[in-house]
Amino acid sequence: MIAASGIDHIVLHCSDIGRAKKFYTEILGMTVYRESDGQVFLRAGRQGVALFKKQGEAPLTTGNDLNHLALNVAGGTYESLKAELESHGVTVGGRAGDDHCIYFRDPDGHRLQLMFGC
Repeated sequence: MIAASGIDHIVLHCSDIGRAKKFYTEILGMTVYRESDGQVFLRAGRQGVALFKKQGEAPLTTGNDLNHLALNVAGGTYESLKAELESHGVTVGGRAGDDHCIYFRDPDGHRLQLMFGC
């Protein structure tokens, strides 16, 4: 049996790589570790997020609540993290009765979640 020891990266397809890179680095604090034409690989701690330029004319589609990327954050409160995202024009939502859930979307509509205080 293969014993997977973690996730190296996930891939998100984006309509505008430059815009997506700016969102993930300037708002979410990820760092670029490799970049080429149409691809940007970012680090979020020890895990990676790869942004790939969308191919073809088909529109990007996003899923429901179970189709999202959850990110751990080192600190902050619901209020401070929400305020930080909103200061960048990001609309923030949550889950009723759960003060540890902050949901939002990236510029391509991918659903993201911040996990903190757990």
